Amino acid sequence: MATPLSASAPADCRVLGLRERKKQRTRDALVDAAHSLFLSQGYGRTTVDEIAASVDVSQRTFFRYFANKEEVALAVMADAEEFFIDCLRARPAEENPLQAMRAAITEAWRTLGTARHTGPGSVTAALELFELIENTPTLLAAHLRHTTLQEAEVARVLAEREGLDPEVDLRPRLLAAVFGAVVRISHLSWSGDPKAHQAGPDGMIALIERHFDQLGPALAGSWR
Repeated sequence: MATPLSASAPADCRVLGLRERKKQRTRDALVDAAHSLFLSQGYGRTTVDEIAASVDVSQRTFFRYFANKEEVALAVMADAEEFFIDCLRARPAEENPLQAMRAAITEAWRTLGTARHTGPGSVTAALELFELIENTPTLLAAHLRHTTLQEAEVARVLAEREGLDPEVDLRPRLLAAVFGAVVRISHLSWSGDPKAHQAGPDGMIALIERHFDQLGPALAGSWR
């Protein structure tokens, strides 16, 4: 979202800022409308026309923001993942890769789970969407494709932090893949755990922390 400009900024810059903020509001409204419709009547029964109409914009306007229905459905998860990447890039250099990823994912969930973050970009919306994805084969396939791209981005960030070439050193890619698996397992555990489910974002954070606690022993320790 565009940052508000000061009154001393040139007029054309202020207009650009207003325009960008208006575009962001329209995008958020489309995501929010799509999310509500998908949850209330199902992904397959919801059309692009219905999403656009509920925001009082044209189908043409919808396609300025999203290529298709899949993209708007996954926008909540994509935005949350982008925020996580930003958190990861900002982690202190002295943290090892696993510490940085664990701290970044916890920070992202806690920040997006605060009262200030509601609607399409919130943790609650992401958790609701995850259940929809798992029960919709078309969305699950698209989400898994997107997850592969995110793993590659995480690997690049880790490689940059450690000064490694990810094409030569496989550790960033391997750790990114393991991390992605931990997060998805945490999502699945949340969906199947009534207590965690009732706790909402806090329940999800607790599950992520528990799975990370088990990661080291699971990989290196004896299973007997």
